[in-house]
Amino acid sequence: MNDSKAGIHTRYLEPTWFLDSDHPTVLSFARETTQGASDNAQRAVRLFYAVRDRIRYDPYTSNLEPETYKASLIVGLDASFCIPKAILLAAAARALGIPSRLGFADVRNHLATERLLRLFRTDLFVFHGYTELFLDGRWVKATPTFNASLCEKFNVKPLEFNGHDDALLHPFDREGKRYMDYVRNRGSHADMPLEEMALAVREVYPHLFDDEGQWLRMSEKTGDFENEAEAEARSGR
Repeated sequence: MNDSKAGIHTRYLEPTWFLDSDHPTVLSFARETTQGASDNAQRAVRLFYAVRDRIRYDPYTSNLEPETYKASLIVGLDASFCIPKAILLAAAARALGIPSRLGFADVRNHLATERLLRLFRTDLFVFHGYTELFLDGRWVKATPTFNASLCEKFNVKPLEFNGHDDALLHPFDREGKRYMDYVRNRGSHADMPLEEMALAVREVYPHLFDDEGQWLRMSEKTGDFENEAEAEARSGR
């Protein structure tokens, strides 16, 4: 996607209701995390690792409530899933004057436990979220989804980010087995496209909604994802 300089300095820097980069908690997180960094690339790297590892990945926290996707609330969470983590990274970057946007894709062979796959009834995960940061004159993609401790349990190297090269999810684990395929690009967005995502989720996972069309909270059906992954690893699954 091509963007004019004017577009980059306005659309991708402005706070929104979801990416509330002007909120005191987001500003504090961004500034404290990047204290002492000498340039935007270093600041982006520090933000990436903070979001990646301070907030554990747990897909059982997923829901369609708008507040779930508000950066100022995400920053205080212990666990969340890919989209909120991408939102926090994008909002924190904007708080420091780094243009940012959200990218989405449908992925297959996601890091998943048997229990999660049974719940979703498919290995296709729609609207996987990542962050795009404008650094050194170009857009760089970064995925802060999977924390290092979770990757260890799945025998996957944690994703690293250097502030210059794209950091999307590795297609193979440490044994060379494929675990991630990007099957559909859903584009880049200056803000969280909640309605578009909700439509896709309802289409692919209709069983996760009740008769009135309300999302069934997965956290009420399952437990902690990282503990679940560790238990499956111990059992040899």
